[in-house]
Amino acid sequence: MSIEPVTVKPGTWTVAGRTFTSRLIIGTGKYADYAQNAAAAEAAGAEIVTVAIRRVNLSDPTQPRLTDFVKPDRYTFLPNTAGCFTADDALRTLRLAREAGGWNLVKLEVLADQKTLYPDMEETLKATKVLVAEGFDVMVYCSDDPVYARKLEDAGACAIMPLGALIGSGLGIQNPVNIRLIVEQSRVPVLVDAGVGTASDATVAMELGCDGVLMNTAIAEAKDPVLMARAMKLAVESGHLAYLAGRMGKKRYADPSSPLAGLI
Repeated sequence: MSIEPVTVKPGTWTVAGRTFTSRLIIGTGKYADYAQNAAAAEAAGAEIVTVAIRRVNLSDPTQPRLTDFVKPDRYTFLPNTAGCFTADDALRTLRLAREAGGWNLVKLEVLADQKTLYPDMEETLKATKVLVAEGFDVMVYCSDDPVYARKLEDAGACAIMPLGALIGSGLGIQNPVNIRLIVEQSRVPVLVDAGVGTASDATVAMELGCDGVLMNTAIAEAKDPVLMARAMKLAVESGHLAYLAGRMGKKRYADPSSPLAGLI
């Protein structure tokens, strides 16, 4: 008698009324060129790509444009405020983005300093409140502080995006306890944003119960970005399935797979 394999469907996730299948979001910076970026997005199976409005050419036809390679009719563009160090700069950037491209779903990040690129949470919360009042759907990059994560959600953020480690560091998930606390308390999607270095880091994020992972440098600065994008796709899927399956409990001593009683 043949046994049919069980097919597990990890399902979709929804943010601000938009539903997606892929739980891997990738960036559009640091690639050798837009063609490589497009190939990585394809290999990653991504449906959302972040776009640094202040750094990426979207409109000058005399220069290579991101939209010529990463097509906006195929991917959801997520404008972000990379490089903004005050709430006012971030607000100005996203208002211009909405005026230029009609984008309403945005990623907010307000940085504290050039050395760490750590989020300035006071300015981040301030900007979140204004953007929500202006009708933006705000996915917000933040510290791994459960208290501030709750404040951002209460302010109307549609997704909480705590850092795994410093932007571009590749150090992996440094504080899994806090990430798990944020996941457990949140009523909106939680996505690890920043610090992922390799596939196992992405898996850890998903095993903690996150709804997704956003990354840029881990793919763009890999020796083979397209191959790494494929690895990240599988890692995110595997981590999510493992979370749904529920891992075994950790034990201090051995526990034999076969019972020791009743031996012949």
